Amino acid sequence: MGALTEELPKPMLELRGKPMLEHILDRLRAAGFIEALLVTGFRAEVIEAHFAAYPMKLSCRRQEKLDGTGSAALLGREFCGGAPFLLTFGDILTETADYRAMTAMLENDAAAEAVLAAKWVDDPWQGAAIYEQQRVVERIVEKPLRGTSATHWNSAGAYVFRAGVFELLERLPLSPRGEYELTTAVEMLLTERRRVLLHGLKGEWRDVGRPEDLDVAEGLV
Repeated sequence: MGALTEELPKPMLELRGKPMLEHILDRLRAAGFIEALLVTGFRAEVIEAHFAAYPMKLSCRRQEKLDGTGSAALLGREFCGGAPFLLTFGDILTETADYRAMTAMLENDAAAEAVLAAKWVDDPWQGAAIYEQQRVVERIVEKPLRGTSATHWNSAGAYVFRAGVFELLERLPLSPRGEYELTTAVEMLLTERRRVLLHGLKGEWRDVGRPEDLDVAEGLV
């Protein structure tokens, strides 16, 4: 995002006069969630101050060492208290109905350890290609070369996990990028032959990663 985020955390960029993160929380509230944990890093105080009076029970944890999404997720262990939870990133816009569908999918499958949101795309080369059979995930290929994927499912940055994932997050190896990554925990679930489900998003979705994405995202809120 360049200069747009020199002094402002990306989730606080505005869409139609409200921070992107507020739109995400509004949708989670509409989906029936009554409590959320915000894991913050850069300019954490800006986020904490803005949401101090938000009409939903919020907790905040600061990720003091910015060493990956896996480490950030692990900060939620105490907050979750052994219960299943939904995890999403602060720059991913997903519709309310899809949040509901993901949580229901896990609730209705006692053997499942996780549900991954996925978006159907022409070629998932920019993200993570998800291979599945009858909505059961078989493998994930991060950043595949353009034109090499035999699947159209692209990881969409929203997950529902059972609390057992925290045991995996505790023993994550460093990725080639030198970070502890959430996707590694998902790959560990698959390696251990645990049941991971795919939810194909039905509604609009946007990964707001570049300045040009902001105008498109404004049309979705």
